[in-house]
Amino acid sequence: MSADITAPAEVAVMAPELTRTARQARRRRIRPATVLTPLGSLGAAIGVWYAASYLLLSPDRRFLVPPPQQVLTVSFLDWTHLHPMLQALWLTAQVALVGLLIASVLGVTAAVLMSRARWLERSLYPYAVVLQTVPILAIVPLIGLWFGFGFTSRVVVCVLIALFPMIANTLFGIQSVDRAHHDLFTLQRAGRWARLRKLELPAALPSVFTGLRTSSGLSVIGAIVGDMFFKQGEPGIGTLLDVYRSRLQSEDLFAAIILASLFGVAVFAVFTLVARLAVGSWHASADRP
Repeated sequence: MSADITAPAEVAVMAPELTRTARQARRRRIRPATVLTPLGSLGAAIGVWYAASYLLLSPDRRFLVPPPQQVLTVSFLDWTHLHPMLQALWLTAQVALVGLLIASVLGVTAAVLMSRARWLERSLYPYAVVLQTVPILAIVPLIGLWFGFGFTSRVVVCVLIALFPMIANTLFGIQSVDRAHHDLFTLQRAGRWARLRKLELPAALPSVFTGLRTSSGLSVIGAIVGDMFFKQGEPGIGTLLDVYRSRLQSEDLFAAIILASLFGVAVFAVFTLVARLAVGSWHASADRP
């Protein structure tokens, strides 16, 4: 009789360890696929690039889509071409990171305030939607008139583009807390701010980081758009893109596009890693490789 009672308890104790072992084994099994799949897609993209250069375009029009080795030798391996791109990318990175920081703080703060009062949500959320739907290019001239045509205006563009995902995802995470957890805090007579600090915000972390990853990519796009339209001061990578396009410097244009894309991927990867470290293994998203 005692064996029948203790056996389920032993299984319950062993279950988390078995689950963790199975999860680690599954990650080991699919790790080659996680490496080979991106490499395969990269090879396919380079193959399409070669096909577009040599098969779709005639030799006199090949300058429109130069082959990869030409971009490598002319732009990436020539320091006189690469150096201004790296300088411009550094400025764009500063704009994107400052804009992302401001958008994150404003977005989380606005979502917390809206979660505290329904009337605030009804009052503020429509304006957040408007920020997402209004074409940013339509208000770029106004931003320039209000904030000048330098660094500040570029940051404002980043904030406007990156703000909505932070608001929407944070608010969704706070409002999606399990009702049973709320009942437990009610039984303990927890106040609203204690409930927010100890329950809602920790439970909303996966959603917050989802918004952060989305906003990080949008912030890079906003920085490049701001570079193209606000050209006072040092040029950003978007400014160089516009210059290379107007001068038909195709190799440099493709190189600048690749650098900007790699920067966006790097920012997304960094925040994905931070999300995994912050959320840990307790959320279902940790089961993904």
